[in-house]
Amino acid sequence: MSAAQSAGKASGGQLEERVDLSSETTEKISQATTLIDTAKSTNPSSLPSALQDALALLSALEKKCRVGNDTPSLVQVCRTMITLCREADGSSEKEVLHATLKQLSTRRSQKSKAIAVLVETVSPWLINDDGYTPRDTAEYASSRHELLTTLRSISSGKMYLEAEYARITRCLAILAEEAWRNGEEGKLVEAADLLGEVHVETYGSLSKREKAEFVLEQMRLNLMRKDYVRAHIVSNKIKKSTLEEEGMSTLKVKFYTLLASYYQQHDKNAFELAKCFHSIYGTCANVEDKKESEMTDEVMIGWKEALTNTVVFLCLSEYSNEVKDMMERIRLDPKLEKIVECRDTIKAFLKNEIIHYPLPHQTALESIPAFSTASLSSDLVTDKSLSQQPDDTLRAHWHTTFHTRIIQHNLRITSLYYRRIKLTRLSQLLSLSSAEAENQISQMVSSGSLYAKIDRPKDIVRFSRKRCEEQVLTDWAEDIKQLLGLVEETSYLIQKENMVQGH
Repeated sequence: MSAAQSAGKASGGQLEERVDLSSETTEKISQATTLIDTAKSTNPSSLPSALQDALALLSALEKKCRVGNDTPSLVQVCRTMITLCREADGSSEKEVLHATLKQLSTRRSQKSKAIAVLVETVSPWLINDDGYTPRDTAEYASSRHELLTTLRSISSGKMYLEAEYARITRCLAILAEEAWRNGEEGKLVEAADLLGEVHVETYGSLSKREKAEFVLEQMRLNLMRKDYVRAHIVSNKIKKSTLEEEGMSTLKVKFYTLLASYYQQHDKNAFELAKCFHSIYGTCANVEDKKESEMTDEVMIGWKEALTNTVVFLCLSEYSNEVKDMMERIRLDPKLEKIVECRDTIKAFLKNEIIHYPLPHQTALESIPAFSTASLSSDLVTDKSLSQQPDDTLRAHWHTTFHTRIIQHNLRITSLYYRRIKLTRLSQLLSLSSAEAENQISQMVSSGSLYAKIDRPKDIVRFSRKRCEEQVLTDWAEDIKQLLGLVEETSYLIQKENMVQGH
């Protein structure tokens, strides 16, 4: 019986004819390996020609296995061809390896397992065991980028290689970012575009953690290139429930730190910043309570700093029921008692009393790094010295906002105690000039957070709405109804008591 044995013929389109070429495959692979070993030991200069002979021998066998549908033998042949190229191709550019990869991956009716083994065999030579960081080896110093690009093009569009495609793309993005840090123009945009092409949230072969790490990299690079719209869109790809799972504390803190950087640099939305820092505080406090060591020093900013940031940006937020509710919840936190300036500030904003500016702890509250630092994540800056330098424009913005929020608080409190008040007297209470007080009242009325009318000739501010005759009559009728109800109930109780005493 011949070495090539038929394993079954096609019958009615139900079965695919398969030829068993395992014996021939073993023999030809042994011959090819012997050719390379002999050239290495006897005449190293003849190694390129020996490699060509070995590849020619195995190429004919590869076609035979592919046409004969002997997939196990085909996979073995492809792996051997790639391995021999690595061993015998001494050029720095690895041209033979490039050519062999492209040739094998583009063969007509090539099996998916054969293409997969090409990527799985070459990837560990270029990428570290974590799956995405480039392997720093002298062997592939000049050909690493080209080989990774080739592997990426091979795995592109193939569902069975989607995980490898994502990891290779991330590796290429890291290389592009390194080139940008070394001074090459346009590489940062290239790195962000590379990662942006991968819709990793739709991949089923990656774990939740790996998907989250990939999306965080997309966020980080988009923030670095100042593409804030795309950064915010990418941030919505991560489910908050995923970050709450066990073992995701590091990623949760990194996510909210990047999100806070977005709001700090782009929107300057104080309430969203407060919510981000509160999420970081909850994570850091839980990790510290459980004495877990999962989080690194670079990520773990400390619950005190996170809680301080939360309180400061809550005070900087425009008043709403949601802001007040969050203040009430934080006031009940026992850890707040350990930070005196935050405790006193929260209590001052929750009391129905006028706050005098500046606050007793104003300097301490405005000295926190988040008050004047645009990039809240150290990953978003290239020069570590730059990250420590405060942004005077940002500091001035938050300083002005802090004063404005205190004025708005005082105006709300004044409206609770006064139906009308002289503008001169109101200016004294707010420690402002009449023009500044009028400007602040106008802004609050325009935003809908306060009702007020200013009578300039009489120098009077009215906080109570003027009711029409129908409203006055309706309120009077409602009061009379309640009064009559009370009189009727009282009469009934008196009669009941008289009857009890009569017996």
